[in-house]
Amino acid sequence: MTTRHPPRRTPARGAALLLVLWLLLLLAGLIGGFALTARVESMQGQVQVRGVAANAIVRAGLDYALTRVDDPDPRRRWAPDGRSQPWSYGGAQLTVTLLDENGKIDLNQSDLTLLTELFRAVGEPGERATRLAAAVIDWRDPDLLTQPSGGAEDPDYAAAGLPYGAKDAEMESVAELEQVLGMTPALYAKVEPYITVHSGRAAPDPAFAPAVVLDAMGQDGEAMVAARTAPVAGNLDPTEAGRLVASGSGTYSIESRARLPDGRESVLRAVVRVGGNAVPGMAYTVLRWEEGASPR
Repeated sequence: MTTRHPPRRTPARGAALLLVLWLLLLLAGLIGGFALTARVESMQGQVQVRGVAANAIVRAGLDYALTRVDDPDPRRRWAPDGRSQPWSYGGAQLTVTLLDENGKIDLNQSDLTLLTELFRAVGEPGERATRLAAAVIDWRDPDLLTQPSGGAEDPDYAAAGLPYGAKDAEMESVAELEQVLGMTPALYAKVEPYITVHSGRAAPDPAFAPAVVLDAMGQDGEAMVAARTAPVAGNLDPTEAGRLVASGSGTYSIESRARLPDGRESVLRAVVRVGGNAVPGMAYTVLRWEEGASPR
């Protein structure tokens, strides 16, 4: 009787089986990696789409504000005095503010007294407010003489360890104020909403000026703003109503803030000039533009 023995596994067959197992693991890893990459790209695409939609919505708020500030009906016209205006668009709830640049303090034209009072109005102590205002004057004037009330010229910047001196020329943007000796980020954040380089006026227009600016001008800011924003009587003659809505200069600061249906918030802050030498195809010239969206 012949005894049968089970077939022996040769080393070649074992190596082949191991190779197949490694190939299967490699394929599984590749498929998993591809699936993960596809999911990440899909999520990135959704974020980008929502971002584009958010930007379109806040830009619509800016365009709508420019339409309303020029509305021929004085009852519908928005006064560019900084008050918040609610609006709904594309399923989002917007808050739009429109402020004429003439209602702000021009850093290139305002005198020492007005600049000093602005710094005081936002909480700077008297003597420091005066020195800062004088430093602003020294920054923009062409001479090398320090203001009698303090100020700062090139030697003062060198003594403070700064690699630059006074510009000795007008500011081109409000952000230049951050370079003036003595200015701090906290103080700049307080005064930035009330300053401009676009009005060319020595004094702001009280018809549009915010309460802080009116205070700096020596007036009762809160009382004047309250009177300015009081509702107009429903039976007021349209001609008379038109007198209560002062015409704007055409250069405006606009903030368009939107809360989207998914809970995110998007915001656009811009300074634009209507008409004049606008870019062909555009109704306005952009002087400043900041926008973004963030989860809420």
